[in-house]
Amino acid sequence: MDEQSNIPILDKINYPSDMKNLSIEELEALCSDLRNFIIDQLSNNPGHFGSSLGTVELTVALHYVYNTPYDRIVWDVGHQAYSHKILTGRKDRFHTNRQFGGLAGFPNPTESEYDAFIAGHASNSISAALGMAVASELKKENRHVVAVIGDGSMTGGLAFEALNNANSQPNDILIILNDNDMAIDDNVGGIRDYLVKMTTSPAYNRVRNDVYQKFKKGNLITEKGKNFILRFNNSLKSLLTKQQNLFEGFNIRYFGPVDGHDLRSLVRILQNIKDLKGPKMLHIHTIKGKGFKPAEVSATVWHAPGKFDKETGERIVVKKKDQPQLYQDVFGHTLVELAEKDSKIVGITPAMPTGCSMTYMMKDFPERAFDVGIAEAHAVTYSAGLAKEGLIPFCNIYSSFMQRAYDQVIHDVALQKLHVIMCLDRAGLVGEDGPTHHGAFDLAYMRCIPNLTIASPYNEHYLRHLMYTATYSNEGPFVIRYPRGQGELHDWECEMKMLEIGKGRKLKDGKDLAVLTIGPIGNTAREAIETVEAQGFSIAHYDMIFLKPLDTNLLKEVATNFDNVMTIENGVISGGLGSAVLEYFAEKNYKNIKVTRVGLPDEFVTHGSIKELNKLCEIDAPGLVKHIEAVLSKKNIVQPTLEEKVYK
Repeated sequence: MDEQSNIPILDKINYPSDMKNLSIEELEALCSDLRNFIIDQLSNNPGHFGSSLGTVELTVALHYVYNTPYDRIVWDVGHQAYSHKILTGRKDRFHTNRQFGGLAGFPNPTESEYDAFIAGHASNSISAALGMAVASELKKENRHVVAVIGDGSMTGGLAFEALNNANSQPNDILIILNDNDMAIDDNVGGIRDYLVKMTTSPAYNRVRNDVYQKFKKGNLITEKGKNFILRFNNSLKSLLTKQQNLFEGFNIRYFGPVDGHDLRSLVRILQNIKDLKGPKMLHIHTIKGKGFKPAEVSATVWHAPGKFDKETGERIVVKKKDQPQLYQDVFGHTLVELAEKDSKIVGITPAMPTGCSMTYMMKDFPERAFDVGIAEAHAVTYSAGLAKEGLIPFCNIYSSFMQRAYDQVIHDVALQKLHVIMCLDRAGLVGEDGPTHHGAFDLAYMRCIPNLTIASPYNEHYLRHLMYTATYSNEGPFVIRYPRGQGELHDWECEMKMLEIGKGRKLKDGKDLAVLTIGPIGNTAREAIETVEAQGFSIAHYDMIFLKPLDTNLLKEVATNFDNVMTIENGVISGGLGSAVLEYFAEKNYKNIKVTRVGLPDEFVTHGSIKELNKLCEIDAPGLVKHIEAVLSKKNIVQPTLEEKVYK
């Protein structure tokens, strides 16, 4: 590739084995080449920018010191793993990153044997790596296992559950805490640097082990007190640094903090601690966007900045005139509007204030808007506590991330009928982030929970109506799901009104087919219906609005007047709207009604643009036309799998 002509070191590296004989100076040059390569690639093909620039030296050091893929590197989230992908046989395909049919944006074992574990949701790395490390011990394999977790992911409860369990079985896991946000004073130099060098040196650890073995042989350390040496060592460090360390409280050996951009030190430390027994943590400090000044200054903006000019750092934003608002912004502005009128309204988000537009409320009502960090389960139960005391919490969580708080929705909210309004952003297909982020399952996994009201707006006006209805219906927990991206209307502002819970609406009459939709996909269905009706057919269209409770009066009308019914939803058809309609017809013994369900198939949908994925799943207008025509002509559609469609 032309863009690689000026990076000779990187041009020689296709796999980690190619790095093993490089000098430190050459490895440092490789880091520079990697950074330039990422900047060049992402300026044209957008992706997660800042985090990956911050882990260049760490990635090089890990693949240099460890024998991957036999040794396992488990990345957390995956935003920080672009260098890893480039160094593990995917450099020449990296220009396809996050594109339809190309590389995934996150590590995925089906893509490469170097990807030890899938990494789309935060905080799972330590648990997965611990399982691998214990398995290695049980199988008597000499395999090293490393978990790389960012400080944002450390706010997730799963990470702490894993830390608490790290000493339960013999293992030699290394946890690397990539601290890329928290300021650390004097992270190099002085007594702290001295302690890092001392405690990671082979000589020190040999002496430490010899002392431990002698104490053990002399019966001076009982099984109950086997962590005495570790605790003594930790106490000594705490005394000298005048700081307590959380991780040492879990009986995990702690090293750091160290400069994560000092390649020489990283290589030396990793080599020194590589073969130490027992669980251990290396705390490194890195800078998001390292090597690209605009990203260093504004980490949030440059997390995933889109296209940009790599020379000037100017982001390339294509502004289209007179475009509808984003659903996220309609939510954010409407929440502020409601909060202005009702002091009981509060907002909660788990680390996504910008993405879900909770930032508007944070600006206008900072004391009533809460970012709780990457902690979805806590966000839901925290909201439940607020509701228990009479407040009205709007808990905004991306659909795929709400999966991580399922028990809390059931146990802490629904069981107690608490008035928590759960807004599921990014419902349906979300695009380039792929299967770990698609909001495919919420209709199905929420529908079976008692006491929930579940709804999805046809457009921005109905999003506002549903938010207003959820606030004042006093019907207990309320779920509103809506998609990522632009809405349908140019005049999104309207007077909000109460909707009758469980009541849908007829959008148009017809006689040949009844189409039932829920949510904004109804607009796509409307377009498809118009196309088919141009052929002389007559099709009725109903906007259900509510999945739970279902509008049974509407369904009775449909069952009485139609032999053919089609349900359309931007979610998995297993358990969603179509399933609910089938169940109702079966329970009421409505016979001779053919129900065709259209939605996402029983497969994980790949990554690509939303337009490409809608076409792949046949839920775009042409795809819906195909399904409607098949029903009207009484043809059966034999569907290939999504994988067959993508790679045929």
